[in-house]
Amino acid sequence: MKRTAVIIGSLAILLNAGMIAPQAAGPIWTDPAKASAENPDFSLQGEYIQAGKAFQVIALGKGQFHVSVYNGGLPGVGWDRSSIGQIRGNTEEIKALTQHAHRVTRQSPRMGAKPPANATILFDGTSADAWDHGKLSDGLLESGTQTKQSFGDFELHIEFRLPFKPETTPGSQDRGNSGIYSFNRYETQVLDSFGLDLDINSWKEKPQSDPKQWCGCLYKFKLADTNMCFPPLTWQTYDIHFTAPRFEGDKKTRNARITVIHNGIKIHDDVELPKGTGAGGSRKEIARGPIVLQGHGNPVRYRNIWIVEK
Repeated sequence: MKRTAVIIGSLAILLNAGMIAPQAAGPIWTDPAKASAENPDFSLQGEYIQAGKAFQVIALGKGQFHVSVYNGGLPGVGWDRSSIGQIRGNTEEIKALTQHAHRVTRQSPRMGAKPPANATILFDGTSADAWDHGKLSDGLLESGTQTKQSFGDFELHIEFRLPFKPETTPGSQDRGNSGIYSFNRYETQVLDSFGLDLDINSWKEKPQSDPKQWCGCLYKFKLADTNMCFPPLTWQTYDIHFTAPRFEGDKKTRNARITVIHNGIKIHDDVELPKGTGAGGSRKEIARGPIVLQGHGNPVRYRNIWIVEK
């Protein structure tokens, strides 16, 4: 603990999430083995725990890093929800900070979840036939497609992997952007916002986008209760429980509702949706609709997708 305190005190950046300066897009990696072989920053980024503290190390590119410091443990596993410390440092400084810490590689407890007998298999790695103009890349489903079938109330399981774009500023809407659109109206955001503090008041300078546009959030409508985003190129899971709006004729009688479980942690609990979110708010609500995997020019990949209509 004394060693860690000395290191933290010696770094030039403390408690200032606004210290992340805007950056250009830079190179992109979609394969973890290749990223590890070609970019040493990839192997240093990630999660660490040490004696009641936890660190989330974000690669900023070219040997620079941003670190979020948590009391009690990592988000979803012990963090006491106190203020998140912020540190900036180069490779050697971050190695010194984490040298006595234990590196953690988390896996969602929902990873590889098996579909029940009454599920509709939307993607199992063999065919994209359930998707309108669906494309495969190395056996994975690309973003920028929607289901051919429409659904009502549902439970959806989906696994996704974000690209490694270290030279794109964390919080930028170009850092691995996609989204899960229920009915093409209500978006659960997909973005590399690993390690970022969702409390906008903690930022001395505004981030490049509103935290309501970050991973797990109901786009521009509601923050996730906890930022459960894992590091880029780590497989992640969403389990989305959606209740469709109800209508009598053209009149809506009940709003849609949504529960979202991100990497095994509930981040939205039966949230009422008075209309669509983000761009979806401009579209007329419907009682049944498709699942859309938003395409945003980023190589986000999906697998193990199944749905149970209620």
